[in-house]
Amino acid sequence: MILALTASLYVIVAVLLVVAARRRDGTARRALDFTKTDFLHLLPRLVLGVIGAGFLARLLPQDAVLALIGPDSGFRGLLTASLAGALTPGGPVVGFALGSAALKSGAGLPQVMAFVTAWSLFALNRMLMWELPLTPAWFVRLRIIVSLPVPLLVAGAVMLLR
Repeated sequence: MILALTASLYVIVAVLLVVAARRRDGTARRALDFTKTDFLHLLPRLVLGVIGAGFLARLLPQDAVLALIGPDSGFRGLLTASLAGALTPGGPVVGFALGSAALKSGAGLPQVMAFVTAWSLFALNRMLMWELPLTPAWFVRLRIIVSLPVPLLVAGAVMLLR
């Protein structure tokens, strides 16, 4: 499955590169320059995140992980993981590294999916630093209320698909 998704991404990028090259206006060259810059910017973060996740997986107390968000933690574990996701600061390297470390420490897949989904929807630091200063408070409240069940729905879908 992952191989098919990865191959699909490569095909999409190749098609887009061909389309950009056919424009003959420098779009393809600028896209490749942006790609190189982003790659060089993100590579150290990814390396540190992956290495950090490995260390974190060893440091997390397995008993606590199993009790709080283990496969048998049930609905309480899903809520705990969702709350932890909402309170986790940082970008994708932090959020996904913590999810990976939790999986390696014995967390259940539905609980980790609830964590990552809540982190992406409700990150408190992003809400305080970006959403509330830039959008009306009523809009942020509405977005949160409408999105509240999503981590639990994602976890439920994971349970059904397994």
